[in-house]
Amino acid sequence: MANVLDLRRRIRSVKNTRQITKAMKMVSAAKLRRAQERALASRPFAQMLTNVLQSVVSRAELFDPETGLPLHPLLRETRPERTILVIIVTGDRGLAGAFNSNVLKAPLRFVDYLADKNVDVIAIGRKGRDFLRRRFPEANPDSNVRAGRVQIVGEYVNVLGKVEFDAVEEIAEKAIKQYCNEEIDAVYVIFNEFKSVISQRVIVQRILPVQEIGRREVTQVEEIPVESRERMGEAAKSVGITLQAPDTTEIDREAVKFATAPVDYIYEQPPAELLNDILPRFVAIQLYSSLLESVAAEHAARMTAMDSATNNANEVIDTLTLNLNRVRQAAITKEIIEIVSGAAAL
Repeated sequence: MANVLDLRRRIRSVKNTRQITKAMKMVSAAKLRRAQERALASRPFAQMLTNVLQSVVSRAELFDPETGLPLHPLLRETRPERTILVIIVTGDRGLAGAFNSNVLKAPLRFVDYLADKNVDVIAIGRKGRDFLRRRFPEANPDSNVRAGRVQIVGEYVNVLGKVEFDAVEEIAEKAIKQYCNEEIDAVYVIFNEFKSVISQRVIVQRILPVQEIGRREVTQVEEIPVESRERMGEAAKSVGITLQAPDTTEIDREAVKFATAPVDYIYEQPPAELLNDILPRFVAIQLYSSLLESVAAEHAARMTAMDSATNNANEVIDTLTLNLNRVRQAAITKEIIEIVSGAAAL
């Protein structure tokens, strides 16, 4: 059994750890509030952009009268998916519980599902980049020969600390260029969708080709376990974060009227030209929203992990304190027995 000095050192060490985890929990809670506000603030813009695009589509000539094919390549019918681009969004840092591992399980299953297709991977986030590097080769940009059926073609780290639309638009433009050049046949995004602290899920969403504007094409879904959601709810309550997503039904209903109103809008540019400008931005805003929601989900997971670590530290301190009292009581009892025995011997 450890002596009193060892137990006091261990208690002091665990208390220092508890202080760190508690501080990290509060920092993550503050960042979660800001990330949640950014994710929610981007939705009205994305909704209005969708409405504008729907309005333009309803008034523009989309199909070639001779061939019957859509004039814009992003609206063309789905061609056979031989080469697919998968964008995987994870975190740059750890200490977030099972957040990164839950996200990284989805691409492994998705790659197995696409067993007869070539897969190009773009990793956003340091954790995903390191994980994928250990399993798949990196493509050689100077060679036309694939490094493997699944290859890494791009990586972006340190972009999630402050998600900027310009950086996201650059990634989207590369994907759009490859799709228009028929280097790839579809683009999927794998990320942690965030609605509220207790409403999250890992999804695989197709963003190219655009088949129906305003409808999300979710291919695979993995719900967060109920136990994890309960822990997130308890952690959020302890720092005063609301558990329910704000009700935007009325705002969405008013926004939809823009596209459905029976009004003949006068556009400064031709509708076809507007479509060429807005449609790539529509793809970029979907990727941008994915990153914002992933960042919010990561902070929620880290807050929960630090809350659990703080609670575990409290339990360890209680156990060590109980052992310390027992050791001290045993030492005192031993000394009393020695004194009594010495006095009896005299």
